[in-house]
Amino acid sequence: MIWYATLVAAVAAERVAELVVARGNERWSLARGATVSGQGHYPAMVALHTGLLAGCLVEVWLADRPFQPVLGWPMLGVLAASQALRWWCIGTLGPRWNTRVIVVPGLPLVTGGPYRLLRHPNYVAVVAEGVALPLVHTAWVTAAAFTVLNAVLLGVRVRCENEALAACPGPALAAARDAGS
Repeated sequence: MIWYATLVAAVAAERVAELVVARGNERWSLARGATVSGQGHYPAMVALHTGLLAGCLVEVWLADRPFQPVLGWPMLGVLAASQALRWWCIGTLGPRWNTRVIVVPGLPLVTGGPYRLLRHPNYVAVVAEGVALPLVHTAWVTAAAFTVLNAVLLGVRVRCENEALAACPGPALAAARDAGS
């Protein structure tokens, strides 16, 4: 359990690093006239992701979930891949990446890196992490609950992002409208 708690703490530290990057990127974006959308769902997103981390530890401890190597090791690989994908997204978007929905007017949509393959690759990373982190230590209730709640939240989030991009003047407008049709 100690090694798993250390793993969850490492993921939590990674999330704090994301928030530090996002805060700096938010300042950069706002200085360029960005608009912020989706403030209503953001607290639910923070609560859900915090709940994922807590749920992993609580379920493993209270339900005495064992580490099953046949499941745990592959899930650790999926978790590592999800982190790599997330930081590839962050690196590709540069100062435009954020945990909030922030659009800088006049900037074109990013179509490089993982965005040449998927419209929302960061959410692939979130989904993979939400399944893999709990299943590293067979916390299947946490994995299932996060997956269901995250699916609902991502429906709201993706719609919000698409609407924010479509409402933005400049090169992103036509691309967002084309992608939505």
